[in-house]
Amino acid sequence: MEKREERDLPPLKQSARSPDMVIKKETMGKQEPSERVYLDISNAIFEQRLKPGTKLGEQMLCEIFGVNRPVIRRALMRLSYETLVDIRPNRGAFVASPSPEDARQIFEARRAVEEWITRQCVACAGPSDIEHLHAHVAMEAEARRSGDRLHVIRLSGAFHLELANITKNSRMRRFLEELVAQTSLIISLYGKNDESLCDDDHARIVEAIAQKDSESAVKRICAHLDSCLSSLSFAEENDSTDLRSIFMDQRHYNTLSS
Repeated sequence: MEKREERDLPPLKQSARSPDMVIKKETMGKQEPSERVYLDISNAIFEQRLKPGTKLGEQMLCEIFGVNRPVIRRALMRLSYETLVDIRPNRGAFVASPSPEDARQIFEARRAVEEWITRQCVACAGPSDIEHLHAHVAMEAEARRSGDRLHVIRLSGAFHLELANITKNSRMRRFLEELVAQTSLIISLYGKNDESLCDDDHARIVEAIAQKDSESAVKRICAHLDSCLSSLSFAEENDSTDLRSIFMDQRHYNTLSS
């Protein structure tokens, strides 16, 4: 999927996995069928509508999306490459179900990557970047006040990608994008649904970046990630998911014929 810089767009108009973690619904009609299936499934995973371990039956997906098996398989292979889906021999495709150890390793990777990103942000962030980050944090606060949990999840992941955008290192940004997507799975599996835990963390990080205080900024982002990890409860819950109810819900699903 081709990446495009959208830093000059208003924050609410940016996408969320590409570039910011949840795809704008109005752009979906411009994608090829396999791309659009991929986007719908990845968004459902990120938004925690598809739970870890959910079976993604090819025939069911063909019926839901109105496409053939090769289209579904291309989408599933891409999701597998990004570690969002596990393809098991003779069993089919399942939403990835990371173990507690996987979770710890992914957060450790994010900590290392985001420490570098944060130092670079302090070094090169300009006034317009700081203004953009402040606006993003304000949107997060508004989403929390309105009780829009899905929007909070989108904006929270997008904040970290906004920091990566400032570095202008596309490879590091891509690496972080995949880690953020995997983190959403972990939160879905082990999270306590307490959005108040890290309410002010992002604002404090931006404050340190604006003050050009590298050590404080790094300390704050590492503490933020550590808090997210410590808030998880490593106990799996069995859950059955109806794929039709997820993708046929008009609040989330755009038909391929549009």
